[in-house]
Amino acid sequence: MDDVRLAAPGVLLRPWRAADAPAVLAALRDPAVTTWNPQGDMDEARAREWVRRRADWSAGDHASLAVADPGDTALLGSVSLSGIGGGHANIGYWTVPAARGRGVATAAVRRLTGWGFAMLGLHRVELFHAVANPASCRVAERAGYPLEGTLRESHRYGDGRRHDEHLHARLATDP
Repeated sequence: MDDVRLAAPGVLLRPWRAADAPAVLAALRDPAVTTWNPQGDMDEARAREWVRRRADWSAGDHASLAVADPGDTALLGSVSLSGIGGGHANIGYWTVPAARGRGVATAAVRRLTGWGFAMLGLHRVELFHAVANPASCRVAERAGYPLEGTLRESHRYGDGRRHDEHLHARLATDP
C-alpha cells in the first residue's frame, strides 16, 4: 500500500511525503481548514509529524493520501479513510483555498471511496460534517453520499463549540 496512486478527474491522489510538510503547515493554518479540521497549534515540527503519521498505514486503521494536481506539483488537499474495520470506515478531506470550488474534494472523495470498496472490501463509508459547513454538504451530495440524518451537538470543532453534524453514507451496493 506504500505506493497507492489514484487518478481522478483533475486530481492525483498520492502518498504523503516529507516535502509536503510546508504546504500542509500553510493549509492547516487556513481559517476554513482549522475551523472544521482542528489540529491545534501548528508549527513546522508538528506539520512534519502530521505528514509522517498519515503516510504510515502500518496499523491498518487508516488510508490517507495527498490530493495533488495531475502534474503532482501542487498540493491541493487531503483525503483519508479512518476508523477502518469490520467493513466500515469514515472519510474526511480538506482543500487549500486555491482548490476550492473546482470539484477537487468531490473527485478525491469519489475516487478514494471507490478504492476503499474495491481494495479494502469496505461495505459502508460514512461522512460527517458540521451542519454549519454547507460546502462539505455539497461535496457529500456530489460524491454520491446521501444524507442519513442530523446528529445534535456531536462534535467539537476548531472554534471550540459543539456543532450539529450531518451524517452521510455510501454503501458498496449503492449505484
